[in-house]
Amino acid sequence: MKQDFQVYFRLLTYLKPYWVYAILVLIGFTLSAATEVSIAKLLEFIINAIQHKNQSQTALFPFLIVLLIFVRGVGSFLGDYFSAVISRNLIFTIREQVFGKLLRLPSSYYLENSSGHITSKILFNIEQLTAASSESVQTLAKEGLITIGLLGYLFYQNWRLTLVILVFAPLIGYVVSQAARRMRKLSSQVQDTMGDVNHVVQESILGQAVVKSYCGQTLEEQRLHQHSLANLKRGLKLLVVNVLNTPVVQLIMACSMAIIMWMALRPEVLGNTSAAQFVSFITAAGMLSKPIKNLTTVNEKLQRGLAAAHSVFEILDMPEEENKGTLQPKLNGDIRFEHVNLVYPGGSQAIHDFNLDIKSGQTIALVGRSGAGKTSLVNLITRFQNTSSGHIYLDGQDIKDIELNCLRRQIAIVNQQVFLFDRTIKENIAYGQLDVVTDEQIINAAKTAYVHDFIMTLPAGYETRLGSQGLNLSGGQRQRIAIARAILKNSPILILDEATSALDNESEHFIQRAFEQAMHDRTTIVIAHRLSTIENADLIVVMDQGRIVEQGKHEALLTQRGAYYQLHQRNFEE
Repeated sequence: MKQDFQVYFRLLTYLKPYWVYAILVLIGFTLSAATEVSIAKLLEFIINAIQHKNQSQTALFPFLIVLLIFVRGVGSFLGDYFSAVISRNLIFTIREQVFGKLLRLPSSYYLENSSGHITSKILFNIEQLTAASSESVQTLAKEGLITIGLLGYLFYQNWRLTLVILVFAPLIGYVVSQAARRMRKLSSQVQDTMGDVNHVVQESILGQAVVKSYCGQTLEEQRLHQHSLANLKRGLKLLVVNVLNTPVVQLIMACSMAIIMWMALRPEVLGNTSAAQFVSFITAAGMLSKPIKNLTTVNEKLQRGLAAAHSVFEILDMPEEENKGTLQPKLNGDIRFEHVNLVYPGGSQAIHDFNLDIKSGQTIALVGRSGAGKTSLVNLITRFQNTSSGHIYLDGQDIKDIELNCLRRQIAIVNQQVFLFDRTIKENIAYGQLDVVTDEQIINAAKTAYVHDFIMTLPAGYETRLGSQGLNLSGGQRQRIAIARAILKNSPILILDEATSALDNESEHFIQRAFEQAMHDRTTIVIAHRLSTIENADLIVVMDQGRIVEQGKHEALLTQRGAYYQLHQRNFEE
């Protein structure tokens, strides 16, 4: 319970910038609540006027009704509109914060969580936050003020009878608290199952070619059905608790009203109460059921929103990528590994006591079977992973002492799996530096990567939009655009995860020439799959199970007839 209050008050802190709107909401709902109380008082006024045959007061009644409805309309507009303004701004602010946080979380978070669950939190869960903040506050303010106003009026009319209603308050509180516990649990389950649904949809869309190729449509439909059914069941259970909560509370209120009616009609209780006052009192007491009903329904909104708040704040409180470095040097490209080890959270060791000295401008080829630790090693250079022990030095400075963005700005990467954004070719080549490069520089990078001629055959040239992941291009075209992106970055360190094994000869020829241009005057680390790149490397490092088993130049390693020779004989296809 204490944690719930902390989460709720933390959520409410996001409403501070909108205090002016909050005042307008309060004014609006106060006016609306005042009109509710005025209805009971107006009944007393008109009954007295009729009984005393006061023609002037009777004639005034229609105008008072119009005034009452007008004031209620103004109050409702102020309250509902400005609470909606607060609500939408709240979603806007928190969604930006969560998205910014996601971009700064370590790579391990994305390995442990599916993209479906992550996007569900930023899209679905954040929407639910409005239920705990603006929607529940709106209901509490509006219906709470009406309840307070009506109770105040009832106390003013007959405090003894009003006490009967308050006697039942603890019972109502108990019912609401029990329902709250159940609704919280179910709300969390609804959000989790929605993440499962989102995951299946995303996976099926991104892998639609595989789904079609292996006729997996029925399988994916069954998976979606399974998770959607789980979401439906949790949602219906939540609905049952919510709809039962309200009639139970209304039944308790009806019991209190029955007692009040029975007591009010007793002569010794009624006393000198006039008929107008009696009707007014009963009307006000009857009007209490609506705001109390609405106040019980706010419980469902509150629990749904708090469940979402817990998951959202859990992301916001996660530690970001470690970035304690303060140095911002201009690197030349010297890289030194000293007794480097990398152990993953599960306990598997990817890199074992790795030692290597790379001079600026050298080309280093990393070769080895799948799982040898090549990709893990280059991830340490970009600090997508941090060393478990040992040190990596760039130009003699510990990599952890260099500010993270400064480090990554000076490392260009062409991954084996090329990722292109659903933007123009120009925006993809100049990604991250569109504001600081000229069109001429973009074109020169494309020419160097041997992709300019292809781009110019497209109807919109560099302004051609690529579509989802650029899948309407061939593998070679996508890779050359990625190489152009790396060339334009003009970084002193270049990492190439060379992926030419599945390309046709023409594409491979152009990409090989693009690689040669990209590697010129840069420290280059190549995860190599093709002989041409390996043979021309200044140093070949053969890895196995995270260790260096051999290193040297091509001819020397062949002469040793060791691990490199065996890989060479199999053309590195393992």
